[in-house]
Amino acid sequence: MNRSQYNKCVEQYADRIFRFALSSLRDEDKAKDVVQETFARIWEHVDTVEFERAKPYLFTAAHHLMIDEIRRCQKTEPLDVTCNQESISNSYSDIQEVLHNALATLPEVQRNVILLRDYEGYSYQEIGEITGLSESQVKVYIFRGRTALKKQLKSIDNLIDVEP
Repeated sequence: MNRSQYNKCVEQYADRIFRFALSSLRDEDKAKDVVQETFARIWEHVDTVEFERAKPYLFTAAHHLMIDEIRRCQKTEPLDVTCNQESISNSYSDIQEVLHNALATLPEVQRNVILLRDYEGYSYQEIGEITGLSESQVKVYIFRGRTALKKQLKSIDNLIDVEP
């Protein structure tokens, strides 16, 4: 990959990687750090990474960096589910906000595969390459995640404003 192809990768994928990282980390500064470190890693291997394989390489690197960051936070901070995830309130009227909160309740692996499949449009095989899972594991995690989302979003109280 040459310099112009690297710059093209930055233009095409930086925002997508940021959204992917932000959806898991829920912290803009940490998500920006993941994006920066992801592009630093591909720059270190710019001679060995082909331009056509840059997208999977970038998302794989970002995925691994996000996992590292989550593990680092769990070691330094006591795990408190109520602090890490926003609770769903009956007063939400914005469906996107409700969906993001529902996604936040999923286990990390389910959330990541759903985001890669439904938000980023990756195939099952590509998701498997990025996450290190088999294609059948990816399908199982997506099914379980979607089932949990459907169950959580099924309640009409989560979708409309309810005045007490």
